[in-house]
Amino acid sequence: QVHLVESGGGLVQPGGSLRLSCVASGNINSITSMGWYRQAPGNKREIVAVKSNGGSTYYGNFVKGRFTVSRDNAKSTVHLQMDNLKPEDTAVYFCNADIQDGTALYDSWGQGAQVTVSS
Repeated sequence: QVHLVESGGGLVQPGGSLRLSCVASGNINSITSMGWYRQAPGNKREIVAVKSNGGSTYYGNFVKGRFTVSRDNAKSTVHLQMDNLKPEDTAVYFCNADIQDGTALYDSWGQGAQVTVSS
């Protein structure tokens, strides 16, 4: 069994910054990709940023250079540095990882971290 635990959410003023972190634990053989999605009330879940093992990175169109995703493979961790936050960035941010335990590939999700951008 694999677990993803997020941390770092909270309330920030427009223009401010937050750093989200997510650590994977459990029976992990390898992690092929790791990243972040978000979901605002009434909206579909959308991709924020994903980083593959090979180093390829994909950002959602709305990021526009404001966010940076990074991974620490040795620690099974992914971070999301969010700068110049806007009220429309308010959402629950979910960590996601494709994890192999040696027998199967699991699409794993964290419980979510609330990010609220408001003055």
